[in-house]
Amino acid sequence: MNLLKDKTALITGAARGIGKAVAVSMAKQGANIAFTDLNIDEKAMETVALLESYGVKVKAYASNAASFEETHRVVTEVVKEFGAIDILVNNAGITKDNLMLRMTEAQWDMVINVNLKSAFNFIHAVSPVMMKQRSGSIINMSSVVGLSGNAGQTNYSASKAGMVALTKSIAKELGPRGIRANAVAPGFIVSDMTDQLSEEVRKAWLETIPLRRGGTPEDVGNVCVFLASEMSSYVSGQVIPVCGGMHT
Repeated sequence: MNLLKDKTALITGAARGIGKAVAVSMAKQGANIAFTDLNIDEKAMETVALLESYGVKVKAYASNAASFEETHRVVTEVVKEFGAIDILVNNAGITKDNLMLRMTEAQWDMVINVNLKSAFNFIHAVSPVMMKQRSGSIINMSSVVGLSGNAGQTNYSASKAGMVALTKSIAKELGPRGIRANAVAPGFIVSDMTDQLSEEVRKAWLETIPLRRGGTPEDVGNVCVFLASEMSSYVSGQVIPVCGGMHT
């Protein structure tokens, strides 16, 4: 349908997983794709080739999203290469799960820096570009555990809850300049990580989901396309769970 034709999307952490699915979903709708990952390795280049097969312009950038300086450098390079940034998807994220009593300061700091500070870094760098354009869509990847919490994931849950508050604040701050900000909160998404769980654990998870199935990365990508497109032109400051009814 070319919902994003001639738009440029900058997606963080998109060499694989949910970020890759978001990039593919947007490329299918005509968006040119700039994406980052910590290292642009063979997997990342496979993603580049896949995205280019949809006939759009693609470039991958090696970047530590938690670095303020690297983030601003990448945004400058993307604007120089693509001419604009219409869509920002803050997807970069990691987990370092542990119970609070066993969690180290390093585990806490790393998750907050990569998951939350990275979003600040990219929004800070992209805001002047979008303000000059007087348009833009910012999409922050939160999680259902950012809405309900989860034992053993205090650092991850806190980072994803922070994404929600960041989203709502940015929507109010930049809305008068024509910039929208929304968050997506995935639930149990089938991935390489969940494939490593035991059948017993997977079954227990699925029993908490009204639709009785795990989501796919494409399910998340489709919601991101909606939020990036003009179909959601009056949607801002919202959090959309993609969880099969688990967070209800």
